[in-house]
Amino acid sequence: MRGLMMDRQLSIASILTYAATRHGEVEIVSRTVEGPIHRYTYADAARRTAKLAHALQALGAGPGNRVATLAWNTFRHFELYYAISGMGAVAHTINPRLHASQIAFIINHADDRFVFLDTTFVPLLESIAAQTPRVKAFVLMCEESALPPTSLPNALSYEALMAPHSSEFAWPDLDENTASSLCYTSGTTGDPKGVLYTHRSTVLHAFSSCMSETGRPFENNRALMPIVPMFHVNAWGLPYCAPMSGAKLVLPGALHDAEPLYDLLENECVTTAGAVPVIWQRLLTYLETTGKPLRSLTALRVGGSAAPAALIEAYERRGIEVVHGWGMTETSPVCTNGSIKGEHRAGAERLNYQLKAGRCMFGVDMKIVGEDGQTLPEDGASQGELLVRGPWVASAYYNDPAATAAFFTADGWFRTGDVATLDADGYLTIFDRSKDLIKSGGEWISSIDLENVAVGHPGVEEAAAIAIPDAEWAERPMLVVVRKAGSALDAAELNAYLAERVAKWWLPDEIRFIADMPHTATGKISKKTLRERYAQPATAAGI
Repeated sequence: MRGLMMDRQLSIASILTYAATRHGEVEIVSRTVEGPIHRYTYADAARRTAKLAHALQALGAGPGNRVATLAWNTFRHFELYYAISGMGAVAHTINPRLHASQIAFIINHADDRFVFLDTTFVPLLESIAAQTPRVKAFVLMCEESALPPTSLPNALSYEALMAPHSSEFAWPDLDENTASSLCYTSGTTGDPKGVLYTHRSTVLHAFSSCMSETGRPFENNRALMPIVPMFHVNAWGLPYCAPMSGAKLVLPGALHDAEPLYDLLENECVTTAGAVPVIWQRLLTYLETTGKPLRSLTALRVGGSAAPAALIEAYERRGIEVVHGWGMTETSPVCTNGSIKGEHRAGAERLNYQLKAGRCMFGVDMKIVGEDGQTLPEDGASQGELLVRGPWVASAYYNDPAATAAFFTADGWFRTGDVATLDADGYLTIFDRSKDLIKSGGEWISSIDLENVAVGHPGVEEAAAIAIPDAEWAERPMLVVVRKAGSALDAAELNAYLAERVAKWWLPDEIRFIADMPHTATGKISKKTLRERYAQPATAAGI
């Protein structure tokens, strides 16, 4: 027997329509690529998004066409999120930090017909335009008067393109399983892989994020700032959560240095912001150096990699709660939230639970499996590969059957490649990526745990543990470290610090100090780069 309920489709356009209708006066504030701060409301954004949808149709974009963006976190990128998906096309956000050859591969693999780009990326696109012959036009996200000289074919101005069109648009009643957006993985192993989201998966992901314990900062009269880029995994879904919940949305543009971020956080009274740990570490260093306060920020969201205990404690001393989440491009991305059960919020064990990757959210199933594929107990101790499934988890890679066969099981689970544990309360602990574990003499060393201990030293800005070959033990750990400004830390001092906190056999055989840590296109430490540089043992520690 079927129920007697209305069969209304979930759609991305309805989120902005709701925001414009029910809290149209709430602001979207963004730092522009040109520099000045831009302000308008959700009602204003809805009108401009309608004009943009008409402009897309006039360009020739139709249902299912892929429309690419290479853009920072700005109001124009926000408009593209809703206009492209809302009119039935697919918003393909491209990570501009990828290698140019990877970007050309992605544009061609997705069969993008139009590319919208911030003027920052004109030289990048010019360098590969000849390799992307199916692109019909390049739209520069600026006023016509600000168009830079360019060799890009069919280069147009975003504002001039929109100008003649109506500010009302009849958004189509799309099937909720219609493709809405496309994001490619960072391609650290092989070519990038495409993940094709739907309207249904995106709206359900936003619902779950808003209802979770970490969703409390999205209540009315709160201000949310996604520092995590809109060009990767939809900025963790935050550009959908803010209008859905009525929160003020603050977008940092192209500037991710500590000082301009601090200025926005303070001047716009941001209550919650999301970023990878390296951003929060840089901001903390800025706060410690300048002595400046953070008066409005109450919670910061952390993803991409784990925040070390020292970082969590430093922010908590300032009255700011650090909230972990875990996810991947393939999971839209958020699958856990850092809410802590009441019995775990007090006393010394609080920090232990905050260090975990959060608790499984409603709508997502997780399990840990051993090498034989059998499910392991959720006892917080049994380690294995983490598998996930749910309505906002991919079921396959876009146009990539070989990768699909490798990462998706026949019975409907996605293999994450993360080595983890689950406990009875749903807390997830990530021990490492399977490729980053260090196996020394048959015993596993968690690179994440070793790194987090190292970052606890006051002289360490960043640390990464990698495996180096060893004739006797097969692999031994090397620790690569960036010192904090002004620190004179040496290998002997750091080793002595580690010796008090980790097992003796975990102590790194070598410690190298470097000026800058390599990062991936998504802001994580690039251990692939470090392994390529330091695969062979050095002659002395502390270089």
